[in-house]
Amino acid sequence: MTEVRSDAEAALQPPADDVLEVGEVREHEIVEAEAEQVAPVSLSPRTLAWRRFRRHKLAMVSAVILILLSLMALFAGIVARYPYDKTGVGPVFQGPSGAHWFGTDAIGRDLYSRVVYGGRISLAVGFAVAIVATVIGTIIGATSGYFGGKLDNAMMRVTDLFIALPLLVVLILMRNLPNRQPWAQTVMGDAGSIRATVIVLSLFFWMTTARIVRGVVMSLKHKEFVEAARALGADDRRIIAKHLLPNCVGAIVVVVTLNVAAAILLESALSFLGFGVSPPVPTWGNLLSDSKGYFAIAPWLIWFPGLVVVATVLAVNFVGDGLRDALDPRQQKIG
Repeated sequence: MTEVRSDAEAALQPPADDVLEVGEVREHEIVEAEAEQVAPVSLSPRTLAWRRFRRHKLAMVSAVILILLSLMALFAGIVARYPYDKTGVGPVFQGPSGAHWFGTDAIGRDLYSRVVYGGRISLAVGFAVAIVATVIGTIIGATSGYFGGKLDNAMMRVTDLFIALPLLVVLILMRNLPNRQPWAQTVMGDAGSIRATVIVLSLFFWMTTARIVRGVVMSLKHKEFVEAARALGADDRRIIAKHLLPNCVGAIVVVVTLNVAAAILLESALSFLGFGVSPPVPTWGNLLSDSKGYFAIAPWLIWFPGLVVVATVLAVNFVGDGLRDALDPRQQKIG
């Protein structure tokens, strides 16, 4: 009876080789699972850049502030409490209150509404100038850096000439050009118009972009991937557009943000001097210009437009710093 039971148990048990194989499979699965947990996850450059930018707290806060200001300017008709040119909405020179958050001006216009509408023009001019100047500077810088030689020397001397010009004086003279020359009237529109302001500022904002792009292109044009593209029959235009400029994107993005801040400041300075966008269209600069005579009796007319300009410029600069750190390939810590 005992022998029969032993034979039955032996028949039910798997062979020793099968037990060994099952154990090896399980051990192999465990090793693979541990390897997957230990192995680093491959992240795209875009993901790495976003993680670095997100780690920059000031840049994140500044980006939120800049987005909010842009949305307020974009939807000024909804956000503003009154039309920007409506007079008599409140007492003259009334201080900040629940009815008028930023107070009123010399003819009873709501300052908060005028600041919101002014942001529409100032931000539009800043972004437009940055984009146009970046396109011009990128084309000049890439062409100069790639071809080199006499072309590079000529383009850089022209760049040096523009840098050496007294900026404010030239801008004031250029601003009045449509009043004297018919061709300038056709190209730029009326003196003091938004188009004229954008064109004039763009003509003097491309030099920094050109120099930076030129330097990056000169450092890359002899790399192996460029030589390989040239060996495969790619022409110069394709090499610049498809292989060199994509490697300049990080530097270009940072320059764009800095140009936005500089353009907003310069437009505000020109408007403050009376040579920017002409009233009655409000900009932050001409709001400051219109209020400079009332500082003693109504200081809020200076405070609020000035604070908005400072906040915007600081936000753009901090975003630029965050983008510079995020797009720097030498930044290894991704947190």
